[in-house]
Amino acid sequence: MKHLPVGCATVRLVNLAGPISQVSTVQGVTMDYPKAVIEKAQKMEELLQRVAAGEALDQVCAVLNVDINEKRLAALRAKYKAGGERWEALLDGRFGHTHTAHSELREWLYERKGQDETLRAPTLAKEIEKKYGVVLSPGHVNYLLRKRGLTAPPGRPYKHPPAEQEEEQSPTTIESPDNARTFFPGSSQGRDGGSSDR
Repeated sequence: MKHLPVGCATVRLVNLAGPISQVSTVQGVTMDYPKAVIEKAQKMEELLQRVAAGEALDQVCAVLNVDINEKRLAALRAKYKAGGERWEALLDGRFGHTHTAHSELREWLYERKGQDETLRAPTLAKEIEKKYGVVLSPGHVNYLLRKRGLTAPPGRPYKHPPAEQEEEQSPTTIESPDNARTFFPGSSQGRDGGSSDR
């Protein structure tokens, strides 16, 4: 069995739904890398080999359409040598994560919310999980809905929509202030300088 230096990886291309290649490290950890990340690592290896052969850095960068300065070149050389001078040592792990809310799911979400505006994110997240087998948090569902302007106004939703009051109210009868004496006897009488319309 051949021992590889620490940090090296064995690359095995796998035909998945997207442009992903699977990379298994020596320590047994499996990571998925997009095809573009693998191509970038191979391009960096080519850059290092051409510069080591005597070509000018600026010229190689122009041909490969990359922007590498001397400081970055030194870091790449060190990483490349530490990894056994294999392109796998130059893999960049900062490529993000796969999209779980694919376009078909988003279109269904927008259509479903348009059909019933009273649906809230937790309910929609459960429906998405049943229909597509994708687990999305209610916060992410709200984020997707906000991008299209389909969110409900802020605040807690009503348990039952308020009934519209279309009853015509009877005109309010205004009784004369003379009736006030019944409840407040002598209230406006016997005062000096006080107004009666308080």
